[in-house]
Amino acid sequence: MDTLNFIYATASITGIVAAALAVLLYRRRMRQIMAKLNTMLNCAIDGDFSESIFDESTLSALEAKMARFLSSSSVSSKNLTKEKNKIKGLISDISHQTKTPIANILLYSQLLQEHELPEDCAVCVKALSTQAEKLNFLIGALVKTSRLETGIITINLKKEAVQKLLDAALAQIKPKSAAKEITVILDSTDCSAYFDAKWTTEAVYNVIDNAVKYSPAQSTINIKATPYELFNRIDITDQGIGVAEEEQSRIFSRFYRSAAVSCQEGVGIGLFLAREIISSGGGYLKVSSKLGQGATFSIFLPTEKR
Repeated sequence: MDTLNFIYATASITGIVAAALAVLLYRRRMRQIMAKLNTMLNCAIDGDFSESIFDESTLSALEAKMARFLSSSSVSSKNLTKEKNKIKGLISDISHQTKTPIANILLYSQLLQEHELPEDCAVCVKALSTQAEKLNFLIGALVKTSRLETGIITINLKKEAVQKLLDAALAQIKPKSAAKEITVILDSTDCSAYFDAKWTTEAVYNVIDNAVKYSPAQSTINIKATPYELFNRIDITDQGIGVAEEEQSRIFSRFYRSAAVSCQEGVGIGLFLAREIISSGGGYLKVSSKLGQGATFSIFLPTEKR
């Protein structure tokens, strides 16, 4: 009887040990699979879609599917890069091929304006020059926008003085504001933020240009920077025609032109480009306005690099 009990006890202990070993081996195997999947996902996040060499017969179905997914993602990534390069070449060709003809049209129209022409001819030449300038601006803006959207142009963020940014934008807008006798009041500021000086200056200029364009002559535009913990806000407030509430979300769309400004010059891309530039740098642009009571465009620039 004692011998039989000993055999039963030995068998039980052996079974328990075997079960424990099986559990340990299973857990070890699962840790290895999870570690390998984790490595694959980390590589995918970093842009590396290649899988390591392995014996597929020893992998779980999930691991094998992950490997096939990464392989297909690698092909998609390569195709996307090829398409991006094609777009880059197309944009470059458009920019190059249109630059010279438009410059020549502008040059010849300016030369014609220097001659004494019959009144009807002078009107036509002036219209030709105006339309050529508009076309030049439109193509330039489209090329810039396309380069931003496709990642050809990269936004290089650096901590810069906001005052320097605003001074640069005001220097560019001065001829237009002076022509309409518009007073631009800039409150001095010592705050700083992260932005790309070149592109953000263009974005701020586009917003101020919009204010000048839709403000009456001899009015005032106020510009003020306010520092916050996460952002620095730049408010550009005009005394213009304002923006209806239902249109405030649409004015930043490409080529959007309100019926209220159909008689004004413009192509509807300045605010769109401004928003794209500011968003690419981790900031955002919004408007607060009531129709007929002017508008305040607020630019938010991050105080920390993102």
